Amino acid sequence: MKILYIETSSKNCSVAISDDEKLLCLTEEVSENYKQSESLHTFVEWALEGAGISMKDIEMVSLGKGPGSYTGLRIGAASAKGFCYGLKVPLIAINSLESMIEPFLGKNYDFIIPLIDARRMEVYTAVYDGTTGEEILQTEAKILDETSFEEFKDKKIVFVGDGAKKAREILQLSDAGFDETVYPSAQYLIKKTLEKIENNDFEDIAYFEPFYLKDFHGVKKKKSSDSI
Repeated sequence: MKILYIETSSKNCSVAISDDEKLLCLTEEVSENYKQSESLHTFVEWALEGAGISMKDIEMVSLGKGPGSYTGLRIGAASAKGFCYGLKVPLIAINSLESMIEPFLGKNYDFIIPLIDARRMEVYTAVYDGTTGEEILQTEAKILDETSFEEFKDKKIVFVGDGAKKAREILQLSDAGFDETVYPSAQYLIKKTLEKIENNDFEDIAYFEPFYLKDFHGVKKKKSSDSI
């Protein structure tokens, strides 16, 4: 089964294609300017070309559903739903935090804690078992302080993601590992996607919404009368 994977929840615009569990092609780029709107469809084209297939060969679409960038999630979801409608194929959605822990599973960590940078001292996070990947603490928006995650201070833990930078500076966990280079990536959606296919866990395309976690807070424009 040829599956298209889309992950746009972070600064990493990421597209992959697999044939069942075999990764055929990965196209991604980390940009400080969040280039999903201008890069996503180009990356899809490049991934198809790299995999040696055409869009009509795609039998499933899998999306990193968030949490993360509101705009990035909206762009990714709209594209994924559009592909599903056009191709008449099902949609799978995976928590983006789960794709961040995949490279660290089985590396002798007791717990893996992904951190996606949000505003100020806030992060999107969850806690996963380092061996099984089982969710120990569910996804939340968390404001970091010196006492955050102190219940894990006697365990071997690693914080991964761009939120790990602020965590390193504020947390009182000298023995913890930190990897700030990790972003959600489409290539790490494969395992969870295949599990969901096996369990017939598909999304209702008409009603699907990304996992925004928080409401969007945009900048309110001033009315001309406000300056009077």
